[in-house]
Amino acid sequence: METRKETNRTNISPLADRMRPVDLEEMVGQVKVAGKEAMLRRAIEAGEVPSMILWGPPGSGKTTLARLIAGYLKAEFIQFSAVTSGVRDLRKIIDRARENLLYDKKTILFIDEIHRWNKAQQDALLPHVENGTIVFIGTTTENPSFEVRPALLSRCRVFVLEQLSESELEVIIKRALADTERGLGAKKIKISDDNIKMIAKMSNGDARTALNVLEYASNITNEICEKEIEEAFQKSHLLYDKDGEEHYNIISALHKSLRGSDADAGLYYLARMLEGGEDPLYIARRLVRFASEDIGLANSRALEQAVAAYQACHFIGMPECGVVLAQVVVYLAKCKKSNELYIAYGQATSDVHEHGNLPTPLHIRNAPTKLMKDLGYGKDYKYSPKFDYKEEQEYFPDKLKGKKYLKG
Repeated sequence: METRKETNRTNISPLADRMRPVDLEEMVGQVKVAGKEAMLRRAIEAGEVPSMILWGPPGSGKTTLARLIAGYLKAEFIQFSAVTSGVRDLRKIIDRARENLLYDKKTILFIDEIHRWNKAQQDALLPHVENGTIVFIGTTTENPSFEVRPALLSRCRVFVLEQLSESELEVIIKRALADTERGLGAKKIKISDDNIKMIAKMSNGDARTALNVLEYASNITNEICEKEIEEAFQKSHLLYDKDGEEHYNIISALHKSLRGSDADAGLYYLARMLEGGEDPLYIARRLVRFASEDIGLANSRALEQAVAAYQACHFIGMPECGVVLAQVVVYLAKCKKSNELYIAYGQATSDVHEHGNLPTPLHIRNAPTKLMKDLGYGKDYKYSPKFDYKEEQEYFPDKLKGKKYLKG
């Protein structure tokens, strides 16, 4: 089986580019997608690859896999940026693809960050994907269910690439250190296993980050120590996109940790968000909501604490307000929980939508005019204080008489 060998990689290219696998056997990780028994692997080897979207975190191998597919299919690989290119550029590529078809050659149109294309741009792809003029491969770090048009999504297979493990990153790093042609083998870099593990751990599953750090450090010295690694990283690489799926994953994890009364996990997810640059007021607003949704009547002070935390964040901002949010996160986690109020309000809302504008009982209506009094507004209303708040009267509309949302 022939594969495409990259010929344009020189020592001028970044290490991460030079070390891209030249065939599927060399690819590290992604066994579920590219392993020998994987459906996509079999399709590639058969030369019948569908249009697809590769969804996964940065540095997981999306672009590498797309390039390998083009090599196996002997197809023309056209890389297209969703950030800098538009529909006009697409037309030129389609003309090229039609020309390739005359010579029985496939064209792979690779669009990085497809989620950045708008509705009209994505729609422009549809007919060409559907009629097979191009094999479309898009990549995204965002959930395609939210970011890719349903019409385009339905014409593609979605393959999920997982974050690379630390052990997989160690394999990639060691390969780069040993390779004398594409990697750093000729430079004979000295680095301990512990420091290789350090790079792998701090790279957060991103092979590109790991190799970039390794290359930067190797340019400083031939003996890489912890100091050079820290300098290369500059700061912790935290995966937290405030506008992406991870934003919702982590705020959900915080909410569920507090609901489960795990204060330690709550602190961890709070730190993930704040250290990743999240707006503390956003977190504070979500805690206010939590105080009523998951604690409610079990501890009315919870809402006071959450609102006070919001005000404190507004007054002093980051980084000082971090400990304020930590206080309320722990407090809410340790509170007795009750969702009775949340459930009750949901049932009331459901009745409103189901029954519409039911007439208010006449006896609890105000009667500021003679006409309204003559119509029975306010008639037979029992003033609660007069009856020591023990009177029996109906407040619901007739259709909902006796309705109970709360347990007691």
